[in-house]
Amino acid sequence: MDGKADLHLHTTFSDGALSPSELIERARQAGLTTISITDHDHTGALDEAAAFAASRGIVVIPGVELSTIVGEADVHILGYFINHRDKRLQEYLELFRSERRKRAERIVGKLNGMHLPLTIAAVLRRAGTGSVGRPHIATALVEEGLIGTYQEAFSKYLGFGKPAYEKKYLISPREAIALVAASGGLSFLAHPSTFVNEKVVQELIDAGIDGIEVVHPSHSPELVAHYSGIVSEYFLLASGGSDFHGGKRNDREVIGKYFISTEYVDMMRRRLR
Repeated sequence: MDGKADLHLHTTFSDGALSPSELIERARQAGLTTISITDHDHTGALDEAAAFAASRGIVVIPGVELSTIVGEADVHILGYFINHRDKRLQEYLELFRSERRKRAERIVGKLNGMHLPLTIAAVLRRAGTGSVGRPHIATALVEEGLIGTYQEAFSKYLGFGKPAYEKKYLISPREAIALVAASGGLSFLAHPSTFVNEKVVQELIDAGIDGIEVVHPSHSPELVAHYSGIVSEYFLLASGGSDFHGGKRNDREVIGKYFISTEYVDMMRRRLR
């Protein structure tokens, strides 16, 4: 019998609320048999997760989520079956994390200029050993009593076009696809409905993307059918998952609800072979 696979999950090594072992336990409770941890610009969760998952009967596919840019669109690329110890991959990820910290410092500077006395130290405490990002800044703003809610932090200060917004350090999708391929993995366009129009989807196909994340909380049944059609037309692979962050984004109920059959994971393995 086919199992349930969620190939889009985050831990405390990026902007998730759960440690790798806590996430594995949550995945088991949700009835999942295969998962991929796809932290932003970080693979630090993978070894701990794999060791813990073995005792829980869950398969962990090594993954990562990379941010790229096409024009003004922020396009996310998921890498699956990567060799997370690949030296070139880790050099890139270290660069991305360094740039993330610099971005966080610029955002904190802007917030200070708006009379919000947040410190970068407070933000980094929330990030711990993970990749620092806007979610950590939002959390720090709330927990330091400087703003009311996490959502308000984004809608008022941190969201695109808001006064404290700062662009990320981004590479092109073609570079990300090549980076994933060089580490032995497969590249997928993440949640295309979020920012990506059909022209960008075609550009990514032309650049050699291996597949599309068809199932995602932001995708209606009509969009799932639409992206499934594109996958079939261009002989691509399909993936899917919950994009679970451990409840940080009002997403406590998505894990176990948005998934794909492990049959699709088997198709990925066959493509790699």
